[in-house]
Amino acid sequence: MELSQMLAMVDHTLLKPESTWAQIKAICDDAMKYHTATVCIPACYVARCKAYMQDRADKVGVCTVIGFPTGYSTTETKVFEAADAVKNGADEVDMVINIGALKSGNLELLEKDIRGVVEAANGTLVKVIIECCYLTDEEKKQACEACVKAGADYVKTSTGFGTGGATVADVALMKAHMKPGKGIKAAGGIASLDDAYRFIELGATRLGTSRIVKLVKNEEATGY
Repeated sequence: MELSQMLAMVDHTLLKPESTWAQIKAICDDAMKYHTATVCIPACYVARCKAYMQDRADKVGVCTVIGFPTGYSTTETKVFEAADAVKNGADEVDMVINIGALKSGNLELLEKDIRGVVEAANGTLVKVIIECCYLTDEEKKQACEACVKAGADYVKTSTGFGTGGATVADVALMKAHMKPGKGIKAAGGIASLDDAYRFIELGATRLGTSRIVKLVKNEEATGY
């Protein structure tokens, strides 16, 4: 795989709570230069990013996060967040599941939560963050099944704010339990180009990271 093909699978990410507009604008510039899939940024910057990249980006989308990073907002709150993000110009939304509901065995609430965001997104691509570091393998399987049933487009490993990020085992498990045609996003802790290519080989179709572009620019690869 060419480097350009891999970069086209990257959600170039900056989600730190202290992120400034200057920093957000800089990752937009990088995304346009290196032709990443999207910039993944806090919801408060969606409209401004969309306006900044208007007619300048070569197919660079704007992605934001819903119920982030804990996932324990009510479904109604997540629905509002998703609708507001889409109204402001988001091309994709990454939502965090209700982790407690899954671990309590309340699969009905888990699926309702996801479906509510999918419906509110109204055709906008939805990725579902299941935060694998807190789940057993059985719970990860149940989360994948809920994503499929609720109509989500992707399942995603991690927020990057939990106790662990993407792992080889988790991406392989997702590949085995997601319906064909659904996407897999590996996120959190992708520290090298070798990591990125390995996750792609295992079935990841999107990478959530801030480090890959830094590596391409020969900068120190710190962060998400």
